[in-house]
Amino acid sequence: MNEILQSEETLEDDSINPALRPQYLSEFAGQGAIKQNLGTFILAAKQRNESLDHVLLSGPPGLGKTTLASIIAKELDSEIRITSAPALEKPKDLAGILTTIPEFGVLFIDELHRLRPAIEELLYTVMEERALDWIIGQGPAARTIRIPLPKCTLVGATTRPGAVSEPMRNRFGINFRLQYYTDAELEQILARSADLLSIEVEPNAYKRIAESSRGTPRVANRLLRRIRDIAQVAGHHRLTLDVIERALNALEIDKNGLELQDKVILKKIIQHFNGGPVGVQSIAIAIGESQDSIEQYYEPYLIRKGFLQRTSKGRIATAAAYELLGEEKEMLHSEQRNEDQQTFL
Repeated sequence: MNEILQSEETLEDDSINPALRPQYLSEFAGQGAIKQNLGTFILAAKQRNESLDHVLLSGPPGLGKTTLASIIAKELDSEIRITSAPALEKPKDLAGILTTIPEFGVLFIDELHRLRPAIEELLYTVMEERALDWIIGQGPAARTIRIPLPKCTLVGATTRPGAVSEPMRNRFGINFRLQYYTDAELEQILARSADLLSIEVEPNAYKRIAESSRGTPRVANRLLRRIRDIAQVAGHHRLTLDVIERALNALEIDKNGLELQDKVILKKIIQHFNGGPVGVQSIAIAIGESQDSIEQYYEPYLIRKGFLQRTSKGRIATAAAYELLGEEKEMLHSEQRNEDQQTFL
């Protein structure tokens, strides 16, 4: 059971100190519309003495899906059980969790898109009828018994909502997609984290860290801790703008918030694939990185910053990428060169 039920720290690999994670909606920065609507739905459910409808949270990694699930349980004055879809291998794994969940409790399943079909089928009855259909015996002697469950809320999280089956997706009464955070929102998060970690930061220096955080609180908090480490060893007890700048240089993060691996990806596309288009699989093989990492972590930021384009034929490096890396873009694409050759002949 310990392998099936996981802590928040196991699921959120940013190794955040538990004290940094917001406990209530009032402490959660950003995602204003989601917070307001979620607060309304929770209050309405409590007033009716009902369980909150099932909630689907989607969006890129590190935006706070696990944190929001924990907040939902706190706001409902109940408990949360946390697991992930890959950990639920057999129906008995799910049954073991559901039969111990308290009234109005929350079951959080991360990576919902990776649910096994047998587990998903079992969840349908759980979500619709608050019951667990369990098969006893085998062959002709097999029979199904229905085990009633306490009122509870399933919170599912996924980075790939399109990969969640339609029958499963339709059973969630509340569906939220988390968006990337603005620099101003990240500054609020950084200021709160610095206060909780007793890190002294120059007020105007938060912006520089926020700009390098890829719109993601997980990255922002990680950068804050690493900058603190570098500053501490260098003998600096206050994070000034100059100290932060030098720390970011040591971490190989530039003024655009690009990491070394971001530039490796762009350089490979330009130098080895003539600027593209090239498939993500080829890029992954060329740089020795997993395809999921490129698609979920590196590519979204490169596209948002205007260094990469995603087309039906593959990924293409933009003029901004050439300028960033100091590469000279060929004046003519291969198609144009072929046309010129045909004209000449």
